[in-house]
Amino acid sequence: MKLKLGLFAMAALLLSAVALAPMSAEAARKSNAVTFPVPDTSATVNGAAATLTNATATITNFAVQNGQVVAKGTLSGTLLDSAGNILATLTNVAFSLPITTSQSSCTILTLDLGPLHLFLLGLTVDLSAIHLDITAQPGAGLLGDLLCAVDNLLNGGGNLNALTNLLNSILGILSGV
Repeated sequence: MKLKLGLFAMAALLLSAVALAPMSAEAARKSNAVTFPVPDTSATVNGAAATLTNATATITNFAVQNGQVVAKGTLSGTLLDSAGNILATLTNVAFSLPITTSQSSCTILTLDLGPLHLFLLGLTVDLSAIHLDITAQPGAGLLGDLLCAVDNLLNGGGNLNALTNLLNSILGILSGV
């Protein structure tokens, strides 16, 4: 009886291993990751000029960290000194980079007044047209950053978690292509 039960368990294990192996390989192939080449990039390593060459980046997912959306993944490539000697070979080094928008300025106030003519008790005031635009420049100083942040809040800057879910869905679609 014990022998039959042992043989049955062993057969079930072998059958499940054969049945599940293709499924796990398919799952590994369909991982939500996109790999792309990285152009040669200059850097400074320990005060000396270096170049990252033959590099590839793999984005595995997007997440929200410290109130901003970041891309997470790995980087592989070769780090060369200025003479072309290999300083290091990078293999699957984890990275987390913020996703930024290219917003050049935020409109804070636009005021358009037409010409004004005021006559009050013998006093005449004539004012020509006034056009006033106040814009903030993010990245150019604290006030610009602050006013653009407030402007984005007032304009419904969006739900970062919803944006992250959308980016991960797009990544899943791209990884299947």
